[in-house]
Amino acid sequence: MSEISQAQPDYNYKVVRQFTIMTIVWGIIGMGLGVFIAAQLFAPALNFDTPWLTFSRLRPLHTNAVIFAFGGCALFATSYYIVQRTSQVRLFSDKLAAFTFWGWQAVIVLAVITLPLGLTSTKEYAELEWPIDILIALVWIAYIINFFGTLVIRKVSHIYVANWFLGAFMLTVAVLHIGNSMAVPISLTKSYSLYAGAVDAMMQWWYGHNAVGFFLTAGFLGMMYYFVPKQAGRPVYSYRLSIVHFWALISLYIWAGPHHLHYTALPDWTQSLGMVMSIILFVPSWGGMINGIMTLSGAWHKLRTDPVLRFLIVSLSFYGMSTFEGPMMAIKTVNALSHYTDWTIGHVHSGALGWVAMVSIGSIY
Repeated sequence: MSEISQAQPDYNYKVVRQFTIMTIVWGIIGMGLGVFIAAQLFAPALNFDTPWLTFSRLRPLHTNAVIFAFGGCALFATSYYIVQRTSQVRLFSDKLAAFTFWGWQAVIVLAVITLPLGLTSTKEYAELEWPIDILIALVWIAYIINFFGTLVIRKVSHIYVANWFLGAFMLTVAVLHIGNSMAVPISLTKSYSLYAGAVDAMMQWWYGHNAVGFFLTAGFLGMMYYFVPKQAGRPVYSYRLSIVHFWALISLYIWAGPHHLHYTALPDWTQSLGMVMSIILFVPSWGGMINGIMTLSGAWHKLRTDPVLRFLIVSLSFYGMSTFEGPMMAIKTVNALSHYTDWTIGHVHSGALGWVAMVSIGSIY
């Protein structure tokens, strides 16, 4: 017994625990804000005639809180956990891990202060002003170094597929954030985008849709590929499918951004290309959903008694539904009907609450 305990790697669970606690805290705050601004839609007086309580200022705080505070902390916690367990080695750097934790919390606190004050770049999901953007970039680069550093010093030759998804999510989000946040500062709290007009819109939705595609999809698929087989006590249904799923997803998702800009000043061919790529994207998305759900083959009876598996399976069902809905809404003729309706909001919540929150809650349990 003593030999086994000596061989067991000494993992850094402290940072995992810190991020896990903050996932829950920011989840409650972010979702609470969502309920509050939803209530304002039918009772506008709930802004109490106070500028920083208006829908227009709290809505970006809500989206940032659920995506980057709740979702982000869940991704940090689980990726640090998964990479250590699958590499059988402690994190590359405890100092970098601590920096990513405190740096990320600082980013979120700054968002909580600046967004209600109306200090915003006005770019959706990228509203934070330039000094905060620089801090995000620094934290993110430290995160990448720590994650890939851990993979480099791993004790096993194989890199498990969850780490492929997590690594791709980190690298792509760095490129997206730095590319889209290029700005000319005119003061500490105000800047103007480096890009103009339709190019700015294209950069914004290249970022915006891939915040969905890599932050909210690839990262959480890394979670799915570790925790679903782990909790089911079964190997992933098809390892070959997981690799096909990975390459198809990351090579297609990056082109889907223009579907946010149908019937705008964007060139028509760009809109059509975004539409076609979005429709094709349906295939790898469902490949991943099928792979996750079929992992339960021979273990379906566990759903009767295992609440964790229930969260994970509900999340996969929502992943399937929202990745069917997305390509549908990307079709120009459908978009002519759906745009500026609550269908758009329903779709994003199907992804964020149904897929992201459920897989996060299951993984955290």
